[in-house]
Amino acid sequence: MEFDIKSFVGEATTYDKKEKVEYSKPKSWLKSVSAFANGEGGFLVFGVSDNNKIVGLDNAERDAEFISETIKTKLDPIPVIKLDFREINGNKIILLYVYTGQETPYYYIGDKQRLAFVRIGNESVTADRIQLKSLVLKGSGRTYDSLPSNYKFEDMAFSKLRSVHYKRLQRSFDDSEFISWGIIDENGNLTNAGALLADESPIRQSRIFCTRWNGLDMTSGLGEAIDDVELEGCVIGQLQDAVSFVRNNSRKKWWKENDHREELPDYPERAVTETIANAIIHRDYLQMGSEIHIDMYDDRLEIYSPGGMMDGRLIQQLDPMKVPSKRRNPLLADFFNRLGLMERRGSGMKKIIDAYKKYIHLLSYHAPEFTSNASEFHVTLWNLNFENEVAGEIIPNGIPSVQEFVKEQSKFAKEFVKEQSKFAKEFVKEQSKFAKEFVKASRQIYKLISQNPQISATQMAESMGLSARQVQKYLKRLQEAGKISRLGGRKIGEWKIIDEEYEGFFDRI
Repeated sequence: MEFDIKSFVGEATTYDKKEKVEYSKPKSWLKSVSAFANGEGGFLVFGVSDNNKIVGLDNAERDAEFISETIKTKLDPIPVIKLDFREINGNKIILLYVYTGQETPYYYIGDKQRLAFVRIGNESVTADRIQLKSLVLKGSGRTYDSLPSNYKFEDMAFSKLRSVHYKRLQRSFDDSEFISWGIIDENGNLTNAGALLADESPIRQSRIFCTRWNGLDMTSGLGEAIDDVELEGCVIGQLQDAVSFVRNNSRKKWWKENDHREELPDYPERAVTETIANAIIHRDYLQMGSEIHIDMYDDRLEIYSPGGMMDGRLIQQLDPMKVPSKRRNPLLADFFNRLGLMERRGSGMKKIIDAYKKYIHLLSYHAPEFTSNASEFHVTLWNLNFENEVAGEIIPNGIPSVQEFVKEQSKFAKEFVKEQSKFAKEFVKEQSKFAKEFVKASRQIYKLISQNPQISATQMAESMGLSARQVQKYLKRLQEAGKISRLGGRKIGEWKIIDEEYEGFFDRI
């Protein structure tokens, strides 16, 4: 007879099956007890084979006593458990429920070893150094972002936080809020969350590497990267700059309806924003030397962030529409929530999927994809225009219609569109008059102005590693394009960003 595990627990419950109780090798099942206690709980069923056949236990009462006593002597601290007997067609089995622990890590002690285990997918594996640190934090009731940092609050500036706070909430950021927001703790120490929000964040692993590759794969050689940038500083500014990078390296198509023009972006901005925001909020900052990567190809956008699912499950084995959010960095999550950049309780993956569902009628529609392992989380967003551009037309609702490129890309004439093989490998910027170097420079200038509107061209040049003459050219070009303006004189005036695509970012989301 086969054993229906779902009749005892929910479909998504974590469990292990054991044909018998291993008296001589208790580690074979104690590692799962440790992993369940260190994670989200789970249970073991004894007396059922791997193929779900009920074989029963010869002496279930003795086995249960051994299980209980062994857990007491070989696990430290002792997790909360519950033993339950079941009899099916004369065969006795044991259900061992292990509840999620509050005093992590729970160690297995035996064979001259002291090991903590965690659950990865359907396996119980030894916790590595990073996972062990996370368990220690969990057991102490702390998270990485709430810990005191190694940096001094008085050495940091928070102009980006203040600026966005005012734009979003229409009130100034009061100094008393540094404590209430968790930027400094009750002793006045700058927390890791505060260090991540500082204009010049000193936490190196908080950086984001953005690259637009030429083609469908990452290849060696600098010539294969069409555009690249390394983002650092305040994580709020990084979100803004990362979304701008994707937008600058994307394009839009459109088709005519009877009374309006319908646009089709390469990637829905709501999906892009949610994906990057979630990467910043939920990434594991304990992983030193591992940053967020945003890689754009002709057909897709890939976002990698350090840190798998907190409970060890694999997202590719779950329904992303139903996965509850677990906040690895709750202070950061609260900051983004207060500023209206994301919801406190998760529906991030659902929002990403819903943003794409608007375009489900397209023949080339591909839903976003999510994959994870013990230390990584990957999101793939598919280019809505990629297959359409090869086909040569957009087909909304299954009905062919006239399609044109955005007029901003004037250098791409109709005859170029016909060259499909070449077109598939070409990259179109929204404003073709801006060269790669100028786009990079303008990105840096925007960031410097956001941090200090009174900054001089000479100071910009020093920060950007360029000559003052070159920076002056860039500033003049931005002013002529209506992207920035200078208010007041050269000595006492200040810069103002009027680029709606940049400054309107937080208003659109």
